[in-house]
Amino acid sequence: MPDLLTLQKDRREGRVRGIYAVCSAHPLVLRAALDQAAADGTPTLIEATCNQVDQFGGYTGMTPGAFVAFVHALAAEAGFDPRRIILGGDHLGPNPWRGEDARSAMAKAGDLVEAYVAAGFQKIHLDASMACAGDPAVLPGPVVAERAAALCLRAEVARERHPGPAPVYVIGTEVPPPGGTQDGDPGLRPTAPGDVAATLDITRAAFLRLGLDSAWERVIALVVQPGVEFGQAEIHPYRREAAAPLAAALASRAPWMYEAHSTDYQTPEALRQLVEDRFAILKVGPWLTFAYREALFSLEAIAHELHAFNPARPRPRLAEVLEAVMLGNPIHWKNHYHGKEGELAFARRFSLSDRSRYYWADPDVVAEVARLFELTEGPLPLELLSQYRPLEYDAVREGLLPPTGRAVAIHAVRRVLGHYAAACQLQGSPC
Repeated sequence: MPDLLTLQKDRREGRVRGIYAVCSAHPLVLRAALDQAAADGTPTLIEATCNQVDQFGGYTGMTPGAFVAFVHALAAEAGFDPRRIILGGDHLGPNPWRGEDARSAMAKAGDLVEAYVAAGFQKIHLDASMACAGDPAVLPGPVVAERAAALCLRAEVARERHPGPAPVYVIGTEVPPPGGTQDGDPGLRPTAPGDVAATLDITRAAFLRLGLDSAWERVIALVVQPGVEFGQAEIHPYRREAAAPLAAALASRAPWMYEAHSTDYQTPEALRQLVEDRFAILKVGPWLTFAYREALFSLEAIAHELHAFNPARPRPRLAEVLEAVMLGNPIHWKNHYHGKEGELAFARRFSLSDRSRYYWADPDVVAEVARLFELTEGPLPLELLSQYRPLEYDAVREGLLPPTGRAVAIHAVRRVLGHYAAACQLQGSPC
């Protein structure tokens, strides 16, 4: 089984490598991740968030156990060894129930963590930073640490009940919280080195008070803000010089590496620099479904061209069906997109925040995607591939890709994953 503790050991000893975490529950995105890892000869780290997957089903409708079965079924279809899959739980804590008082929310968060560990998740991000009902708007550090330790205790109890590999832990949280910045926000700054030291010290003390000495030895990374984010139409690029003090803050103490969230849309060079600068775990999510959506819209354009020159062929309707579904159920985008109606319509379709990713499991959208793949099952004309998907055209010409719509969509996601794979495999054998 791949061991993230080995990655931590390598970082402590100065070997520069990393691993990327695929934060998605989309089956085609996960299939692309499995295919990429198979081609690279590496394990794959797949993560579910507390909102996607929980003991009640989350917005995907999957419990932790169901998510594990879902991923393993995809692995069987891809011929990928499930022992090379690392499963992680992201932002596990009271966030889904923050409208309740802390006692109630933390009880449910504890059940959530237990469910993840019992299902076989090996990497657990303990995040108790969100204020609950009755809490101050910003929780004091000691309170966050005490709650994280309490969740760790629940995880360790679950581990004793369900024998298996000891889970590893990630602590801390990024600022701003998950969901992205507001465009034009000038306040995004890397975490201060002093905050790193304080977080580690108070959290270690909280763990030890609960007798979690062994668990503390398995804390492999700290989540901080390296100064990267993205919003509806804006990308905050990694600035190495600004993050240099933060990169140096872990040079001589555990856990010796950081976890960086919201690294989507960073350049390949920025991703490489992040890994070099101790951000050894890189999270990516919306960029993958953004690339998938781009590919589908391009395939729809190809299908429209084929229909225009042969009216007997059916006309695709994916974009209009997706728009209708998003308008009919605006819960996933209405508090994230802002502007006039035309600006909202543009954001629903093209925003970097990619709130459309929440709608791919809608039955009407699923049916239309299946129909689009039927219309583009190929072989697609090279002329249209060159017009609408030039990189996939090159891959087809080189014999690396079959000229089908589904293959084009997977290839689009893999091109993003390839940037991460290149950044993480810097020295030594791949993780």
